[in-house]
This record gives sequence, structure tokens and C-alpha cells, in this order.
Amino acid sequence: MLIYHFMFGPDYTAGCPKCSAIADGFNGCAAHLANHDVMLWAVSRAPLAKLQAYKRRTGWSFPWASSSGSDFNYDFNVSFTEEQQRSGNIEYNYRKSGVSSRKDAVPESEAAPDSGAAKLAAGVGVDWATFIREAPGMSAFALEDGVVYHTYSAYARGLDGLWAAYQWLDRAPLGRNETGFWIRRHDEYDRQSQSKGASKDCRA
Repeated sequence: MLIYHFMFGPDYTAGCPKCSAIADGFNGCAAHLANHDVMLWAVSRAPLAKLQAYKRRTGWSFPWASSSGSDFNYDFNVSFTEEQQRSGNIEYNYRKSGVSSRKDAVPESEAAPDSGAAKLAAGVGVDWATFIREAPGMSAFALEDGVVYHTYSAYARGLDGLWAAYQWLDRAPLGRNETGFWIRRHDEYDRQSQSKGASKDCRA
């Protein structure tokens, strides 16, 4: 089983747009993986009803479980308590941050109210501190003779390979060509930008 630790905390009103962009590639892959005896699931701390509503909004069909009320996210260092955040006693991506409120995740200047970081948090209905109590990751598990084994986990930039759009952009003439925070949920892009460059006749 492959698990994507999707940033959707209990107080969020929507899923993280970056996680959402990654998850946009899950539907097509899930069927192929299932026929290779591998299940692909997302897991988040938000209540199941919130996750199901967001799935309907995005049109996703892959399985998504809620870890609400359990220690699952904390066990895999993708969720953090307010106490951990205040003390700076946080481990993420196989290292201790040692920094209160995980400010190392983004420069302090970028956490200003009008910054990209603050807008990212506001886009899920929370403040920056609440937003970064969740973090992205993926974990792999194997079941053998009734025993579940944790075989792999990746975090942060280790997830880039799961991001289908980046794989295409990396092969485009200008590469990622990123300026600021450009990612949107797929239903939030302007219709004109979605069709930009598209031809009515796509024959080669």
C-alpha cells in the first residue's frame, strides 16, 4: 500500500493547493497500481465528511481516509501539535527543525500578511501557524504473513517525482519557469489560461 500524507488539517476549509496539484495525477495511476497489487490511498486529519466533500469538488475517485482522532499522522511526522510548534521540537524530513513554529520552512519575510505563504494558508481558511502544523509526505507499507511493514517514506522535495505537472514542465522549453506561488487548484485557474495555446484541431 502507498499512502500520500495529504495536507488537510481539521481546521482547513480546503485541501492544500500543492497537495491537490499532486493528487490530480492519482486517479489515472490508481487503477494501474491496483492491477499490480498495490493500493494508493491519501490520508489526512480532517474529518471524513470534509474529505468526501472536497473529493466531490475535485472529481477525484482514489480512496481517501481520515486519521482524525488517531496518532497516525504524528507517527509519520506529518502533523505536529501546538506544543511541538511552540517548543521547536519538530522532526520533519528526517531532521530536527530546532526552530519554533517551523519558521525554517519559509523565510520570516515571506510569512508577512501579504506574502505568498500567508496567502497559501488563507487559501485553506487558516493562519500560517495552523497551516504548517500539517506537512506533506508519502509512505509505503507491505503486508506479509499478517504483519504490516513500513518500507519507505519521503517528504518535502522527495515528493517532486509524484507531481505529474512538474515532470512535464521539467521537459518544457522554459522548465518550471516559476515566479512566486503560481499553483492553483484545478478548478481555480482562469478558463482562458487553461485553453491558452490549445488548438481547436489537435491533429499532428
